[in-house]
Amino acid sequence: MTEVFWKKYTLNFKKPSGTSRGILLKKHSYFFISLNGDFIYPAIGECSLIEGLSPDPMTGYEAKLNELCDWLNEKAEAKPDLSNYPSIAFGLEIFLADLQAKGSKIFNSSAFTRGEDAMLINGLVWMGEPSFMMAQIQEKITLGFSCVKMKIGAIDFQEELNILKQIRNQFGNELELRVDANGAFSAEKALGKLEALSAFNIHSIEQPIKPKQWDAMANLCRESPIPIALDEELISVTDMEVKIDLLETIQPKYIILKPSLVGGLQASDEWIKLAEERSIAWWMTSALESNVGLNSITQFTYSKNVSLPQGLGTGSLYLNNFESPLYILGEMIKFDPDNSWKLNNLLL
Repeated sequence: MTEVFWKKYTLNFKKPSGTSRGILLKKHSYFFISLNGDFIYPAIGECSLIEGLSPDPMTGYEAKLNELCDWLNEKAEAKPDLSNYPSIAFGLEIFLADLQAKGSKIFNSSAFTRGEDAMLINGLVWMGEPSFMMAQIQEKITLGFSCVKMKIGAIDFQEELNILKQIRNQFGNELELRVDANGAFSAEKALGKLEALSAFNIHSIEQPIKPKQWDAMANLCRESPIPIALDEELISVTDMEVKIDLLETIQPKYIILKPSLVGGLQASDEWIKLAEERSIAWWMTSALESNVGLNSITQFTYSKNVSLPQGLGTGSLYLNNFESPLYILGEMIKFDPDNSWKLNNLLL
């Protein structure tokens, strides 16, 4: 193996993207890279960070990347502990898989990677002024999306209800609406807000209250007229017994998995098995990775024979993402094996 190094890359959003944590203008990713002249492309793994959400400590992050490169380059005997660095664990997992795939970035050949099949995804609508949100909804419907996910919790709640009412009046009930509160509601007021939201035929709500309030979340899951999906609740939960306890205590309808936040694809697979054993449905979503991370998540998800719309349509958010075989047509994410990876921006 040629020398492994890491590089920081800043992804720039095409438009300011609003969440309950603020406006996103850019996002950083770190990449493990190995240049090998025998490979079609460099072997690459992406460590994706979302400021304010990723649990990885930023103090010492680059030092941990250095430690890992030393280990990969056989300059250190012991593999560094990555238990507090789920994004690095995911990046390492992708990198090692790509080494094995000789840089091809095809981790398991399938009808998807052969371009013969595709996967259903939801459209993503960011927070903002009502006119901005309605314009996004119209755009998604025009593109062919039948399932749309809306970020809520950052603007006045009554204004959000008015937007939902307008959506239903304008587009009817056939459009599947998912909402994501990112923990914006208080435990005391959440049920009332869920009851108000239920008037608009909401498919599900992600993380209505902040994580680590298991009893309050369990009560909401029992009483809510809208099915609840856990998202941030899963972050930093790594012990198998704690995972089981969490699922059996809260009993959500859905869990949502972001490999960069839960420690990778193997860690996601563990959650999937535990959820399915308890009749809890799930879907995958990105943590705003570039197409490098998104490619690995998409191939993994396809291997699970999913039917629910997945949250994997984020690759088109950036001005400077890497060109790749991944593309979106209507409400489907597809893979064109005849399209090549263009990684020059990363390698300069």
